[in-house]
Amino acid sequence: MRSIGLLGAVAIGIGGMVGGGIFAVLGEAVSLAHGATAFSFFIAGIVALLSAYAYTKLSTTYMSEGGTVVFIDKAFGDNILSGSINVMLWLSYIVTISLYATAFASYGETFFNAKTSLLHHILICVAIILPAVINIVSASFVGRSEFIIVLIKVGLLLLIIVVGAPYVDMERLDPHHWGSSLSIITAGMIIFVAYEGFELIANAAEDIKEPEKNLPLAFYISVLSVIGLYIAISVITVGSVDEASLMDAKDYALALAAKPSLGQTGFIIVSIAALLSTFSAINATIYGNARLGYTLAKEGELPKEMAMQKRDVPFMGVVYTTIFSLVLANSIDLNEIAIIGSAGFLLIFLVVNISAYKLYKEIKAKRSIIGVAIIFSFFALVTLLLHTYSSNPHAVIIFLGFIVISMVFELVYGRFVRKQMCNRKY
Repeated sequence: MRSIGLLGAVAIGIGGMVGGGIFAVLGEAVSLAHGATAFSFFIAGIVALLSAYAYTKLSTTYMSEGGTVVFIDKAFGDNILSGSINVMLWLSYIVTISLYATAFASYGETFFNAKTSLLHHILICVAIILPAVINIVSASFVGRSEFIIVLIKVGLLLLIIVVGAPYVDMERLDPHHWGSSLSIITAGMIIFVAYEGFELIANAAEDIKEPEKNLPLAFYISVLSVIGLYIAISVITVGSVDEASLMDAKDYALALAAKPSLGQTGFIIVSIAALLSTFSAINATIYGNARLGYTLAKEGELPKEMAMQKRDVPFMGVVYTTIFSLVLANSIDLNEIAIIGSAGFLLIFLVVNISAYKLYKEIKAKRSIIGVAIIFSFFALVTLLLHTYSSNPHAVIIFLGFIVISMVFELVYGRFVRKQMCNRKY
C-alpha cells in the first residue's frame, strides 16, 4: 500500500541533501570560489537538477527500493560495469559517512578549549560507532526521528538566512572578489556531495502515492528548493563574515556565519545543530548503506556475510559499513573526503544518465535533455579530477583506487560467487 504523499517524498529528497554536507563543505567552497561561492553552489545544483531528470524518468518506469542499482542493471545487465558501479555506490556512501563524521568532529571541537588530534579522532569514532549501535539495537528509531531532524535543520538554515540578511556586505560578493573561472567551477564540483541525496526518492518510489505525478514533482521541488537554500546560505556566509575569519574556521564556517546576527549564542546554536545534523545523517546513511550491502550481498556482488540479519537488521552490513567508515574518516582529511565523495557521485550519476539515454524509449525520456546531463556530469567529473590532481594528487589517487578496487572485486569475487550461486540453483 502506497503511504507517502508529495510532501513526504519532498522531505525524503531535502533530508537526503541537507544532511551533513552543507555543514562540511561550505568552507571548502569559500577557499576556492571566494566571493562567488553562491555561484559555485548554483553550478553544482544545475548538474544535480539535470541528473534528477534521468532519475525521474527511470524511477517512474522501474519502481523499486533498489533505486540506482536497479536502473544500472536494467540498462547494462549483469556485467563488469554494472557490478563495479554497484560496489562503487556502496563505497561512496562510506565516503559520505566519513565526511559527516569529520564535520561532526570539527564542530564538536568548538566546545573544547584545547583542540588535539586525539580529540578529533575520538569525536570521529563517537560519531560513527554510536549511530551504528542505534542501527543494530533500534533501527526503527532512524525512520521515526529523521523527519523531525529535517525540520530542525531546514528551520535553522532559514533562521540564519532571515536574521543574517541585514548584515550582508554586498561588496564582499562583488566579482573582483571572485576566484578564477576554473576555481569557481571546481569549487562547485567539490561541494557536489552536498546535493547527493535526492536519489533516495527513487528508493521510496514503490511507496509514493500517484507516482506518475508525485515522483517528478518530488525530485524537482526538492532539488530546486535546496539550490535556493544553499545559494542563500552562501550569500549570508560570504557577505557577513570576512574571508580571513572564514578560512581560520573553514571546517565549521557555517557556525561562524551566525555570529554577526546572533553573536556567540548563534555560534553555539549552529554548532549544536551541526552535531545533530551530521549525527542524524550518519545514522540514516548507515541504515541505507547496510541495506544496500544486504541487497548486493544476496546478488553475490559483496561478501555473503553481509546478507546476515538479526531481528530484520542487516547486522553484518552495519558492521562492515562501520569498520570501513572508521578507517577512512581517521585516515584522510576533510578536503580529500569531500573531493572523493563528490567524484564518486558524479561518476555514479554519469552512469545513471547514460543508463537513461540507453533506455530512453522504455522510460519515455527526451534524449536531448539526457544528452546535456551526460555532457555536464562528464565535464564536471573531469574538471574536478584534473584541477584536484594539480593541487591534491593524493585525493585523485585514492578515488582512482576506489574504482580499481570496485572493478577487481567485481571481476574476481563477484563473478566467482554469482557463478557458484547460479550453479547451485540448477
